[in-house]
Amino acid sequence: MGVAPRRYTSPVKATISQRELRDDSGAIMRRVEHGESFTVTRNGVPVADLLPHDAAAAVGPERFVAVDAVAAGIAALPGWGAEQFRGELAELDDALDDRDVDRWAGER
Repeated sequence: MGVAPRRYTSPVKATISQRELRDDSGAIMRRVEHGESFTVTRNGVPVADLLPHDAAAAVGPERFVAVDAVAAGIAALPGWGAEQFRGELAELDDALDDRDVDRWAGER
């Protein structure tokens, strides 16, 4: 599954080098905080866009999930046939004659 491209509502206005970002990060971050956007370049090649954070557009799973939500999610999972699986294992065990095999022999 790939990452969907992000659509920006405002165009990136200024270009800054990686070195400028490193040397003037405080001032640049204040400018971003006030709504400016930047394209960061390395050796003249654009590598990143630095944009103001948009909390309304931030999507993704919650970082911490309540125990009740986890329990509800588990309860909603379909059954995987544990009883049938247990029965099939018992049938296989009955069909397999391994009385001549010492289960405890071998390297440890």
